[in-house]
Amino acid sequence: MIALACDHAALDLKKDITGLLDEMGLAYKDFGTYEYASCDYPVFAARAARSVASGECDRGIVICGTGIGMSLVANKVPGIRCVVCSEPYSAQLSRLHNNSNMLALGARVIGSGTARMITKIWLETPFEGGRHQRRVDMITGVESGKYPE
Repeated sequence: MIALACDHAALDLKKDITGLLDEMGLAYKDFGTYEYASCDYPVFAARAARSVASGECDRGIVICGTGIGMSLVANKVPGIRCVVCSEPYSAQLSRLHNNSNMLALGARVIGSGTARMITKIWLETPFEGGRHQRRVDMITGVESGKYPE
């Protein structure tokens, strides 16, 4: 299950991404917003991020004007590794090496075609593990205050 959230600036791009998820046969849960009226993105980003951190959803995609605000909020939730991507290479490496569990997109930064490409690659790329697991564990250690000593 994929968690989805957006603000008013990204509602159209979220609709494009839900179309991609439908095409890929992936289930998703939409945490809002559902309207074009101005809204506070932290509300929606936090809901989506908490669903990923709790295990309710496997991964999440959050979208705002730049992707930055949503990613900042998502990364405040323990257990979240949210990356802002504007091109496919970073999306791929964020999965291979960092085991990112949330993707942030900027609706005012990239178009629908690029967003769909980034999302597809991010969803299809597995985590490599190995030496990268040690580093992901270090990230978790920083988050919990146990690393570095």
